[in-house]
Amino acid sequence: MPALAGEGGDLAREHLYAGTLKTGVEALRPLDERNDQEGRFGIGLIGFVTAIEHFAQGLFRHGFASPDVGPMGPAMAMPVPVNPSPEPLTYDKLRDLLGTLVTDMDAAKAALLSAGESGDYVVPVDILKIRIDVDGDGTASDNESVGGVLVGMFGAEMGSTPPDTTIGFDRADAIWLAGYSQVVAAQADFLLAHDFHELVEASFHRLFPRAGLPMQNFTHSTSTLMLDPESDNAIADALAAIHTLNFPVVEPQRLKGVLARLHEILALSRRNWQAILAETDDNRELVPNPRQTPLMQDAPVTDETVAAWRATLDTTEQVLDGELLIPHWRFQKGFDLKAYFENATRTDFVMLITGHDALPFLKDGPIASADSFAEANRVFGDALWGYAFWFN
Repeated sequence: MPALAGEGGDLAREHLYAGTLKTGVEALRPLDERNDQEGRFGIGLIGFVTAIEHFAQGLFRHGFASPDVGPMGPAMAMPVPVNPSPEPLTYDKLRDLLGTLVTDMDAAKAALLSAGESGDYVVPVDILKIRIDVDGDGTASDNESVGGVLVGMFGAEMGSTPPDTTIGFDRADAIWLAGYSQVVAAQADFLLAHDFHELVEASFHRLFPRAGLPMQNFTHSTSTLMLDPESDNAIADALAAIHTLNFPVVEPQRLKGVLARLHEILALSRRNWQAILAETDDNRELVPNPRQTPLMQDAPVTDETVAAWRATLDTTEQVLDGELLIPHWRFQKGFDLKAYFENATRTDFVMLITGHDALPFLKDGPIASADSFAEANRVFGDALWGYAFWFN
């Protein structure tokens, strides 16, 4: 049975709870040099959190959201405090922010994969106690802990006896986090592969309302929601956003790289499950095997669940390889996703959906249908996307 956290885990937890991420990595580096797998995991976990911190600081720096955003505004996606004096945002600065996110996530992945190669460790971490210095003032306050952010988002304390949100991170979870680093990096890389400056200039004042974007002074709505029915401005901005969803591909190799990242996500999920199924302990498991205790009692993991997920990974890989085509409502032929990633010169979402831009990527062959994912639909039902988000 794995022992509880040793020196590496204790150091990682100490610095995660204090929000001293850079210092934590420096403290853990000697353990990494001694091939201490627990120390390597600590570096990888802190690296993952650091990537989130850097991105959140960038959003704060440019005034993401606004003082008059309601609790259901886009800040739910990445909650950051209000910046009363945001810096101007340009398209190039936004690309730099996304580029840093990709670099940080790849660095975290490297450390996490190293920690996932071997080692019988458990590092208990209470997720709510992790702090990040969102506003970049050099100190991560109580309000900048995950728990503090949730309280700020929902406007209330989480009860006198908050739930135990401790996770016993182990070798399998190192692989799981490495996979999630690529989920994030793939999305950022997809944007970076394109020129999306028109979208930024036409509608991002909704997300960064005081960052000096071109339409800032012509919007008077009190909501950032694109489809706020009370605001003609919001409707106009939504239409502008749709009109600018035409992105020329400016970095073809990066777009091809997104396909490679998607393949890596599948490979890491398979590797993750190999590690999960080999576990014999039962210690606050993030993703349990069928013999372990799930933290979420209403989301059981059974042998049938695991088999269905593995079958889903195989089917998804067929789609990425172009062996199984995506159905298009307008054509009898299927859409070859692999050919799109390897050859597209632009991504115009409207023209893809309506058909014209799908033409170069149509071909004869088997087309994915509900039957292709029959096992997943049978086992997961309406909960499929929830399990997919959890299992990665």
